[in-house]
Amino acid sequence: MPKTFRDLAAANRRNSTLLISAMVLFCIAVGGVLGGGLGGEEGLSVGLAGGVVAALVFCLIGWYGGVSTLMSFHGAQEISKADSPQLFNVVEELAIAGGLPMPRIFIIDTDAPNAFATGTSPQTAAVAITTGLLAKLDRDELQGVMAHELSHVRNFDIRYSMLMATLAGGIVLLSEIVLRAGLISGGRRRSGRDSGNAQIVLLLIGVVLSILAPLITSLIELAMSRQREYLADASAVELTRNPRGLASALHKLSGDTTPMEYSKAAESMFIVNPKVGLRGGSDDLFSTHPPIEERIRRLLAMQH
Repeated sequence: MPKTFRDLAAANRRNSTLLISAMVLFCIAVGGVLGGGLGGEEGLSVGLAGGVVAALVFCLIGWYGGVSTLMSFHGAQEISKADSPQLFNVVEELAIAGGLPMPRIFIIDTDAPNAFATGTSPQTAAVAITTGLLAKLDRDELQGVMAHELSHVRNFDIRYSMLMATLAGGIVLLSEIVLRAGLISGGRRRSGRDSGNAQIVLLLIGVVLSILAPLITSLIELAMSRQREYLADASAVELTRNPRGLASALHKLSGDTTPMEYSKAAESMFIVNPKVGLRGGSDDLFSTHPPIEERIRRLLAMQH
């Protein structure tokens, strides 16, 4: 039996929860390897406890400080309805259609057309839109883009993206510590041959983990990001009943060559890759977004 949109959305939330859990466990494991490599059995216990604390701290940073940090980095300014009545009307209509609270709306002053949503829940959600997007899209296209972003809110992708980005950054930081500790302590042996050998093995494992961790976390994050974009596109059509609006917007955005400054951590959150030359997306493992041609093809196939 073919899966319905709600089935896919539920599967997306389950997969996101599992991946966040896996990232937390990975963070704890890196801490354990670091502690065990430097301090034997006692160090292993301390390292595991430190990994738990680190994972908790990273999650709290993403949960409570992620929105303000991202908006501040991009120079985004919160606006009111008087600043952009049409934009507010579009977002209000879509929020009502999707049964969502009205998100906070921010504007990024850049000619590059793009947008992203962030937050940890529909109640804390915020959407950021560039001035270039407002200037270059008509109302139907704007509606399609905003429906896509609110779909990320509705599907709780924003929570996953925020926590994933924070944990990924934290794991990279811990891995760097493991790598440096391994290089500094390599070859040292504690008292007792067996204990010394075990510590050396743990340090070697830590060095390997420190090299592979950034790659593994990036691949997990990017693969899930591409699938979330397809789902958000489909959800946007459910809200607007107009696949052509979003399809036309994606065509315009992917072809735009205006450069923009952006946070690497937020790269996968934008509706199209903010980097010039990569806005058309790709099936490549290291692509943050699926091919625009395929997204447009799927959207147009939804026309009745």
